[in-house]
Amino acid sequence: MSNLAGLLPPGAFDKQDQESDLAFYAPPRLVTHIDDAAVAALMSYYTEVIPDRAVVLDLMSSWVSHLPDNLPTSKVIGHGMNALELAANPRLDRWFVADLNAEPVLPLMDAAIDVALCCVGVQYLQHPVEVFSEVRRALTPGGVFAVSFSNRCFPTKAIRIWQSIDMAGKVELVQLYMKHAGFYSSETAVLADGSTGDPMVVVAGRTVATRRDGELQA
Repeated sequence: MSNLAGLLPPGAFDKQDQESDLAFYAPPRLVTHIDDAAVAALMSYYTEVIPDRAVVLDLMSSWVSHLPDNLPTSKVIGHGMNALELAANPRLDRWFVADLNAEPVLPLMDAAIDVALCCVGVQYLQHPVEVFSEVRRALTPGGVFAVSFSNRCFPTKAIRIWQSIDMAGKVELVQLYMKHAGFYSSETAVLADGSTGDPMVVVAGRTVATRRDGELQA
């Protein structure tokens, strides 16, 4: 499993359902997994962190990307587990299906994307550091990886540790993934506190910017 041996309890990345993930996700689910307020908060956040004309990777996507309609992008690349869901997503310029738990590799060139997004999907990754490292490789210098999550999940497919910790613990876990995947820095933002609906938190990692005169640029 992910290379966090000694830092997390044994079996941290085990799942109740050990059957094929591709089989589980084969039936299309054209639903949203967070409430309207959480969606609105996430869209507002995307407006702040995604620059105009960016090349965006929507990791673990579906039929909707929660990108604001008025946000101009150069290209949006979608990854997911169901071809029908991805084909129904109007924001995707191209997409691919891949089981990252079976093979944590992205079919993208180095420095091919400006921003990567992962909305309510991180809880299913059994090799998170490897996947996060692949995202870092594919990001341009200074690129951002925004990982957002709530307290919802498919319980039989979410990893064991995710279901055993509270929201603060989930933040620390994703920060740990970022650190061990080599992201230069990470920041956390609470988009919805859960007092009146779904909680929504994002941990955003940033790659090292271009070197100038031998110095690292933040």
